[in-house]
Parts: sequence; C-alpha cells; structure tokens
Amino acid sequence: MKIGLFFGSFNPVHIGHMIIANHMVEYTDLDNVWMVLSPQNPFKKKSSLASNYDRLHLLNLAVGDNAKLKASKIEFDLPLPSFTIDTLTYLKEHQPNHKFSLLMGGDNLASFHKWKNYELILAKHDVYVYRRPRYSKHKFNGHEKIKFVEAPLLDISATYIRNAIHEGKSVQYLVPQEVYEYLNTSHLYRK
Repeated sequence: MKIGLFFGSFNPVHIGHMIIANHMVEYTDLDNVWMVLSPQNPFKKKSSLASNYDRLHLLNLAVGDNAKLKASKIEFDLPLPSFTIDTLTYLKEHQPNHKFSLLMGGDNLASFHKWKNYELILAKHDVYVYRRPRYSKHKFNGHEKIKFVEAPLLDISATYIRNAIHEGKSVQYLVPQEVYEYLNTSHLYRK
C-alpha cells in the first residue's frame, strides 16, 4: 500500500488541511493519507501548541469515517523534537509492506535542504508537493522524486484560527463542522 504522510502541528486542524489530504488521496496514486500529528516541529515554538491529545482529538473528529484518511500519533512515542527522517525510518522498520511518501507545501520544499538528512529522504521516498500562495520555484524543481500536484488551496492558517477564537470570533466554515462544535464547547485557544 502506498501511503502519503502529511505531517503537521494541526493546531488546530482546519478545512485547508482536509482539502489537501483528500485531494492527495483522490487525485494521486496514493492509497491512503496519514495525517501525522507532530508533537514538536523542530522549526516551531512549542509554547503555542495545544496539548498533543487535544490536537489529536480534533484531528480524529476531522477525519471522521473517511477510510482513506487516518489521524496518526506515531510521533508521540518517538524522541523530540520530531525529525521526518527518524519517523520514516521507524515506519519502514515496523511496517515494511507499505511504501511511504511525503506530502508538503511548496513553502516547505523551499526550506527542505535544512531538514535533517534530506538527501536520504529524497533517495528513498517520493515527495508530493502542493503549491502554496506566494510559492516560487527553487532548486528541487525537476527532481525525479518530487511530484508537483495542483490542488485547491485556501489561504487560511491555524494561527489565524487560533487568533479568531482568542478574540471570541466564530471559526465556523474554517474548520470541519465536528471540530467547530467541539471548539465551541471547550476551552481550547480561548483567553
């Protein structure tokens, strides 16, 4: 089975994330997309993150009963900070029957050369790249392991959503309905 790994803080998960995940599983050769919740991205501050299990709960609500998508907590049991190469190595050892690929935005591809062992990732894994607003071409264009996918995009961010919630604004239609309902009855991202 060919599985696309969509890493993220998902703080919180929003409809932009879900559109990308669904598009990748429906319009590429991927069989499934696992949305891998990262406890700590080495490039982001941990202080702004909701708890791992709160974010995982929201991710599970967003995925719902879609059999082609999965909320994954695989990085919860790995050393922090989370490095993609370590997660890929772990998955390859524990699930050798699957072929794992990465999903990322063009903005992440632009800084991909800063990732731990990025050459090894490219040698062993396909990378599916969806274009992002203000995306520009860079040195990885034309690489045989990198596949560019035209996907519908929304220019929204988890930061925008957190700020809106903090200010008491509605985020309905910015997050999946189940996530919206949960956020409305919880303390997450509030003052």
